[in-house]
Amino acid sequence: MKNPMHFQLNGQAVTLDIDDERPLLGVLRGELGLTGTKYGCGAALCGACTVTADGQAVRACKTPLRNVAGKSVVTVEGLMHKGKLSALQQAFIDFGAFQCGYCTSGMLMSATELLHNTPHPTRAVIVGHMERNLCRCGAHQRIVMAIEAAALQRRQLA
Repeated sequence: MKNPMHFQLNGQAVTLDIDDERPLLGVLRGELGLTGTKYGCGAALCGACTVTADGQAVRACKTPLRNVAGKSVVTVEGLMHKGKLSALQQAFIDFGAFQCGYCTSGMLMSATELLHNTPHPTRAVIVGHMERNLCRCGAHQRIVMAIEAAALQRRQLA
């Protein structure tokens, strides 16, 4: 159904007058031009399309636009602050936590949710949380190390 949809996207108010049943992923990539969020499996299984809505990781490929009405949505493009990479993004670079990079935006968004909800995660908690995201290149160990480093940095700054 076509309804005006209002939500925050990366800190900016957005109003769209489109079908509220459309998947969020298509709207982000199409109408809004934010291509950092990737289409992977289309079945909410791989995690490439992960964004956060009010701090909770959601799979944008299966999330209807109506489900984010009134919420704050953050995509990988919204992780930078004043042109500076987040500590998590920098850790992914420092640890080479990617190869082809296709899964990276979804990994970053899932890890963002984890660190928001669990500021001091153990390795086991990180591994368990990140199992929902797939990396076909096999960079999982470097991803876990990057998340551990970002969590440690947050603890040191607190």
